[in-house]
Amino acid sequence: MKFFVDTAEIDAIAELNDLGMVDGVTTNPSLIKKSGRDIIEVTKEICDLVAGPVSAEVTAVDAETMIAEGRKLLEIAENITVKVPLTWDGLKACKTLSDDGHKVNVTLCFSANQALLAAKAGATFISPFIGRLDDINLDGMELIEDIRTVYDNYHFETEILAASIRSVNHILDSARIGADVITAPPAVIKAMVNHPLTDKGLDAFLKDIKAADIKIL
Repeated sequence: MKFFVDTAEIDAIAELNDLGMVDGVTTNPSLIKKSGRDIIEVTKEICDLVAGPVSAEVTAVDAETMIAEGRKLLEIAENITVKVPLTWDGLKACKTLSDDGHKVNVTLCFSANQALLAAKAGATFISPFIGRLDDINLDGMELIEDIRTVYDNYHFETEILAASIRSVNHILDSARIGADVITAPPAVIKAMVNHPLTDKGLDAFLKDIKAADIKIL
């Protein structure tokens, strides 16, 4: 499974990247806006730092402008993936950009029908939003299962990018089902290391080491 980091914080990306935990980055204009910096500048910095795909999102809602914005974003770096919404206009933009040989991430997916359309339009990635479905008392993981079944049935190459990840359980469940990629905030990825028995075992180990006065250096 590939790990994408859902953030615009350069330091957080760099820390995980140094550990080999970053296969790509997803971000959006609102995330970058919070940093108070220029969108193009921050996106370029992320692309220089990370070797994998960096999803940069268009702000337009009509196909013609989405395509124009997408082409502008593609000028930033070779590893840019254009992110478009799962609307009819978004699918038009996806088809045009993918036909030109560019990577496209179709986002805001909430049904397998939508995912099927995105695959037919040539999407590189489909981003089903798990957490937002959970927020309205629907099971986000069922959507991942449905998309996996549909894509496997017809051998679509579009990768399932599980998004709106809120917990480490979302990551584990996505891995079990067979999502190709997850994108999560740095804090959620780092939380995967935590377990109370690990903490308890380490405390006991340190007490034993201290009592025995054992030192290596």
